[in-house]
Amino acid sequence: MRELMQPSKDEIKLVEVLHALADPVRLTILGRLADSGRESCSGISETIDVHQTTMSHHYRVLREAGLTWTTVEGRSRYVSLRREDLNERFPGLLDAVLAPLRAG
Repeated sequence: MRELMQPSKDEIKLVEVLHALADPVRLTILGRLADSGRESCSGISETIDVHQTTMSHHYRVLREAGLTWTTVEGRSRYVSLRREDLNERFPGLLDAVLAPLRAG
């Protein structure tokens, strides 16, 4: 299996984070991860009405922007929010983005 491209904390760029946050499906994924901490890609996909290939694209954009961390365990992929890394790089940004998702 090929290695997944995931930037180190110092390689996370604000412009790429903001681009990833500009999509409602990706915001929904982040909201789920903020609540659960870690989920399987298939578990999240079951609750979002988007084609599987489109979901794969969204997971890739989030991972490559540095918003999520993906681990491969056997045939499953698990996604987690990189809260600590993001808070260290851009203090308050993640909380500001997630607050409206929790409010309503």
